[in-house]
Parts: sequence; structure tokens; C-alpha cells
Amino acid sequence: MKDSKEMKRLVLWALKIAVGSCLAIYVADAMHLESYIAAGSVTLLTIVTTKWETVKLSLYRLITFLITVALCWLFFLNTNSAWLAYGCFTFVMVIICGRMGWKATISVNALIAMHFLTIKDFSPEFILNEFMLVLIGITMAVILNLFNNNLDSKEEIIDGMRDVEQRLQMILGEMAAYLSDREMQRNVWDDIIALETDLEKYIGSAYDYQNNTFHSHPQYYIEYFEMRSKQTNILHNLHYKMKKMRQMPKQAAVVAEYILYMMDYVVEINVPSEQMERLRELFGNLEKEELPVTREEFESRAILYHILTEIEEFLVVKRRFVDGMSDFQWQEYWKKEKEDN
Repeated sequence: MKDSKEMKRLVLWALKIAVGSCLAIYVADAMHLESYIAAGSVTLLTIVTTKWETVKLSLYRLITFLITVALCWLFFLNTNSAWLAYGCFTFVMVIICGRMGWKATISVNALIAMHFLTIKDFSPEFILNEFMLVLIGITMAVILNLFNNNLDSKEEIIDGMRDVEQRLQMILGEMAAYLSDREMQRNVWDDIIALETDLEKYIGSAYDYQNNTFHSHPQYYIEYFEMRSKQTNILHNLHYKMKKMRQMPKQAAVVAEYILYMMDYVVEINVPSEQMERLRELFGNLEKEELPVTREEFESRAILYHILTEIEEFLVVKRRFVDGMSDFQWQEYWKKEKEDN
């Protein structure tokens, strides 16, 4: 399923580049521009994966075009050797673009510089000709990238959110089983590692989705997956500590019962206030328990206490995420979904 979606994206991206390049060449030819085929190359070099990246790159290309003309005039008219002139131009241009963080503009600048080096014409008409080649190329790139299918991307992100929640619940369930002195049905360590890996991909997809919209609110999805990533890291530590217990204390059953209760609330729309309150009660009850007698009991009880502090941090991470939500995010993602349900 994932392979077919990736193939679909690849085909659509290739189609956009092909169509955009052809249209750019057609328009440049219709305007009777010299070297009109270069407009297609500009489109090809400008179309990137997201709308915002394409828009930013297009803006940088327009700015660096002026720098390119100035450097071409400086080196090409004052140096007899073509290879030396082009080498000097490239050296300075790469330093400028690298310093400004605009390395992606170097290829188009080099293409335009070749035209100036070949023709050695710095008349206003020829400069305008080259500017129009760049403008047509980047315009086609921006227009074609407006056709990104954000609806499918949003659905995939929401599916990813549900997937992460289900897997977190499953991992917590297995940990509760272990604390109940039962055998785990799965390799929890591998499950946690796999979830950490997939969360990195989900965060990348959330960034891509945000960069394909012209609104700021999709930041919510990035923050959501980053919150789940922190929680997964906590479970990583929690699992490690659980495995260090040599003897399962009787209080572990109470902790397991709490985890089973808590895992049902590992969902998107939940403020963990009630879960945190019940955890505080659990801390209080455990403090009233008799002190351990043997060294093994003491060590196991200490580890169990650390497990509870990890669970508390697990809830605190979600609480911080909720507290950090803007009023718009509350309305758009929580209140609206509650009303729809």
C-alpha cells in the first residue's frame, strides 16, 4: 500500500515537471525569446516537493538573477579567457549563494551566466530576455505546485495519528501484563524501536503537509507527532527499568491496573487532568505501604517508584502539548471534531 502511494507521488511529481517544462518552453517560444528552451530547465530546477519551498526558491532566483548579471558584467567583459572568466564567476557566485543559504539557486545562475558568456551582450534588451526566461520558468513551477493534493496528505497524517495511538496503547498493555507477572505476547523492545522510526517519518510528513499549505495552523500536526515521540522515548526508558526488576513486588499489580486504565486515554482529544490526579492518589497510597524488608524488595520497590515517575512524565508531556495549543487549534482540531462526533 505504501509502495503504491509512493509510486503515485513519484509519477505525479514527474508529470508536473514534464508539463511545467513543456509549458515554459512553449510560452518563452511564443514570446520570441532567445534561448527559449532554457525556460524549461528553470522550471525543472525550481519545482521541489512542497509549495512553500518552491515559492521561496523562486524568490531567491529573482534576487540572485540581479547578482548574476552584475558578476557576469564584471568578469566576462574584463577577462579575455572564457574558461577563466566563467571560473571566477562560479567561484564568487557559489560563495555568495552559500553564505546566504541559497545553494539551490546556483544551477540556474550558472545556466544564465552561460548565455551571457556566449553572447557577451549586456544591453537592456538581452538582460530583459534572460530575466523573462527565469520569470517564466519559476512562474510555471509555482503554478504547477499549487496542484498538490493536500486532502490525501491530511488523511494520511490523521491515519498516522490513529496508528501511533493504537501502538502506544498496545505497548502499554504489554507493560501492564509484565507488571502483573504475566508473559509478554510481543517483543515490546522491537515495537518501541519501530514506533520511534515511524514517528520520524510521520514528523517529516507533517512538515511536508505544512509546507504545502499557506496557513500556519498545520503546525499542530508537527507538534502532535513530536509530543508522541517524546512519550515513546519515555516508554523506552520505562521498559528498560521494568526489565531490571529481579523480583516483582506486590504493589506492581496496582501499577499495572493503573496503566490499563490510563492506556484507554492515550488518544488525541484528551486532557490528562483526571489521569494525573489518580496517579497522585496512587503515589500517596504507595507511600503508606510497609517498608520493604529484603534488599531485593527494596531495589524492586525503588524501580517501581521510578516507573511511576516515568508514567507521570508521560502524562506531563501530553499536558504540555494541550497547554501549548492556541485558541485556533482548540477550535479547529478539538472542538470541531467533538461536534462532528
